[in-house]
Amino acid sequence: MFIPRSLKVKRNVSDDDKSCVAKKFKPQGEKLSSEEDREIPNVAFVGKETSAPSSGQSPELGSSPDSDDHFAAVCLEGPEQSVEDSCVPEEPIKSFAKTQRLAEPGEPVCVVCGRYGEYICDKTDADVCSLECKAKHLLQVTEKEEKVKLQKASSEAESPLLDTFYAYKEHSFILSLLDDQVENLKLQLGISVQGQKVPRPIIDFEHCGFPEVLNCNLKKSGYEVPTPIQMQMIPIGLLGRDIVCSADTGSGKTAAFLLPVIIRALEKNGTPSALILTPTRELAIQIERQAKELMCGLPNMRTVLLVGGLPLPPQLYRLKQNVKVIIATPGRLLEIMKQNSVELSGIKIVVIDEADTMLKMGFQQQVLDILENTPPDRQTVLVSATIPASIERLASQLLHDPVRIIIGEKNLPCPNVRQIILWVEEPSKKKKLFEILNDEKLFKPPVLVFVDCKLGADLLSDAIHKITGLQSISMHSDKTQVERTRILQGLFQGDYEVVVSTGVLGRGLDLLNVRLVVNFDMPSSMDEYVHQVGRAGRLGHSGTAITFINNNTKKLFLDIVKRVKPTGSILPPQLLNSPYLHEQKRKEQQRVNQAQNTVVTGDNLMDIIKKHDKSHSQK
Repeated sequence: MFIPRSLKVKRNVSDDDKSCVAKKFKPQGEKLSSEEDREIPNVAFVGKETSAPSSGQSPELGSSPDSDDHFAAVCLEGPEQSVEDSCVPEEPIKSFAKTQRLAEPGEPVCVVCGRYGEYICDKTDADVCSLECKAKHLLQVTEKEEKVKLQKASSEAESPLLDTFYAYKEHSFILSLLDDQVENLKLQLGISVQGQKVPRPIIDFEHCGFPEVLNCNLKKSGYEVPTPIQMQMIPIGLLGRDIVCSADTGSGKTAAFLLPVIIRALEKNGTPSALILTPTRELAIQIERQAKELMCGLPNMRTVLLVGGLPLPPQLYRLKQNVKVIIATPGRLLEIMKQNSVELSGIKIVVIDEADTMLKMGFQQQVLDILENTPPDRQTVLVSATIPASIERLASQLLHDPVRIIIGEKNLPCPNVRQIILWVEEPSKKKKLFEILNDEKLFKPPVLVFVDCKLGADLLSDAIHKITGLQSISMHSDKTQVERTRILQGLFQGDYEVVVSTGVLGRGLDLLNVRLVVNFDMPSSMDEYVHQVGRAGRLGHSGTAITFINNNTKKLFLDIVKRVKPTGSILPPQLLNSPYLHEQKRKEQQRVNQAQNTVVTGDNLMDIIKKHDKSHSQK
């Protein structure tokens, strides 16, 4: 381990059985009494730097360069005398730093705490004061060595991206695949692509040629094999193409756009290189956390979070620290832009996450105002779970020669979630919810319960706690950002068994520990239904979603049947026999027939000519 500095003397290996080092004497200013002199005859005083004489030699009086130095007594007995009889027992080594005295002027100082460095660490030859500080010192040395290794690997990986322009090239394995094999792969994975000169999907992250540090970060974050959306979207993004992307909720869209963002930000640039816009603060916070995990160890990679509900001055200060990636909500970013506190002229890639929600929340004009301040040749990526007509219009306005990627069936709920539709009248909904929470087979905390209003969330949360005794809390937009962050952390850590929320938790968040979702109030649209159901099936995990319906949601009866029935879920007879459902089916059939009649085909061409001639002759 280590030995006291005051007892460390130079000696040969052959001397170990014939000599030993005694305890050090009292500090300076104290004299040995005549009694002490008589008790220890034949003792030679040797200075700190004096070596013990070898066997058979008579000891000599050592000299000390400073009369104030401490002295040690070296016992030199005859060859036949045992070591045990000649040695004075040493003081036990101090275990904790607090038991060690402070260092006096000229004495060695502990490299960890600054107290008297009485001992020398055998592995590093550093001065330490106790076992506690030795352990801390060795831990610091180990961490420093690992950091140096990581920086070395980072610098080696940095050079190809920072010194030369990064250009994605398809891997030799991908190029070796036949066209039929690639098409079959897309068919099996449910990948649909529209666009010109679209690269083939990757099979492994190694096919992208990322720096080794980034590959290591992917593995540490749990990304072993790319998901279908990542297979197709990453190579397109690395080529700098504009993208419109639609994929199931929880399919890995965030990493699919973060990796191209990181590569673009690695290029030398003094201003922010990437901008990610999100509709909610919670989603922005989650994206920044994932970005930091993937950027760890990469050179000069900094992010800034610009969201409302958090103090503005720290965000402005962070903007001045040469950040590369901005993650923001539109309102707060516009507020900072009006103060001329952010520079967007160097932006190379813009990602609009949850674009459909962004438009529904009325952020379209704000998004357009922000993009007017970015370079016109930027790369733009629209990410959404659905692609409604509003997204198509926005894409035609903002994107140039985009590639459209659709993963899975369009606008269908996540296939990993078992969907249960229950017909429950309004007065009985609370009772039914309590039955579910008391059912051992269904109840898997934490449970996420969605309602349609803030007051309803507060009242229902209180009722759940009073009736069932479960730890319950409400979540909605009237909560402060501090409260919302605390609730999310409690949800991740298992502090709450039930969280009653409005739609603020229905978009984008990776609530991986949620296995049961209850739609206490049916959402106002099927798009919202798809997102809320998807909270129980994030990143491939399985879950259950229970939805209460009644005649208050009659406008969605046909959509519920069309989207839920193909999953194999059993629909309630009240829904299947509802006159509202039959009326909606009849109207839809009429629309289909009218659309067919307006299309000119070979079969109805003569009928259209005859009908036109007949009407013309009557005139």
